[in-house]
Amino acid sequence: MMEPSDAALDLARRWIDAFLDAIRAERGAADNTVLAYQRDLSAYAGHLAANGACFETATQAHIEDYLAELKRGGLAPATRARRLSALRQLHRFAFEEGFRQTDPAATVEGPSPPKRLPGTLGVEEVDQLLTAARAAGADAPRRICLMEMLYATGMRVSELVSLPVAAVRGDPRMILIRGKGGRERMVPLSEDARDAVVEWLRVRDAEEKRAKNLSPFLFPSRSKAGHLTRERFFQMLKDMAVKAQIDPARVSPHKLRHAFATHLLAGGADLRSIQVLLGHADIAATEIYAHVLDERLKDLVLTKHPLAAKE
Repeated sequence: MMEPSDAALDLARRWIDAFLDAIRAERGAADNTVLAYQRDLSAYAGHLAANGACFETATQAHIEDYLAELKRGGLAPATRARRLSALRQLHRFAFEEGFRQTDPAATVEGPSPPKRLPGTLGVEEVDQLLTAARAAGADAPRRICLMEMLYATGMRVSELVSLPVAAVRGDPRMILIRGKGGRERMVPLSEDARDAVVEWLRVRDAEEKRAKNLSPFLFPSRSKAGHLTRERFFQMLKDMAVKAQIDPARVSPHKLRHAFATHLLAGGADLRSIQVLLGHADIAATEIYAHVLDERLKDLVLTKHPLAAKE
């Protein structure tokens, strides 16, 4: 392998920066998404430079060699597929912008990671977590509100912890959530969630009045962001899992989001409704839950079809 030249790496940085600026402007990509693209594309640029190539001269063979190297390095199919997606988008962007006359990634075939539903929680386990939240002493109102809202709405954890307090003033039946890419959606609040919000607002507002420190967030904290962090909420969930005698490894904010979707589907909701509630831009992202729908339809055929009745 060759040592990457400064010129090659500088060119790569300029291409990557142009691409990242484009996805920020056109898609409203979140900072975490931009950083992930930057890491993946920098790794690809390093591989090309070490093999005497760059974004301008890369061929399909270079890309396939890079994917083979990732496989030899033991990267999971899902990770390799993500890296391929990133470089495909970069090369398509370069072709459309006229940086080069061909798109070497257009016909590259990559690994197809299996679509599988991450481990979820049963209804009884969610009830156990809520019971643990109620036993949290002085912090119970906040924990109950976090749990009830997450399970009632299926929000992403980042959406939940940064929710503006104005969104829940006045005991609303529906709340506005600003999701990925600035997309907004309305989601209903269950009766239990609304009760939990009312109680938490009573405690929260009294604390803020005493401290003479008004926060725009429903769950304020002294963190740099000004609201409860994802990491702190993750720790709180682990603590509740221990108290509920549930394996902490099985509990996370994302698994509660999956529980929300899975339990709704099992109860009769359709995929399109779940897509809207979860804030998925593409229903393909929601189809991971289709196995729940399949099981329900199979049960309907086996128990409700006239020919299923025994003589």
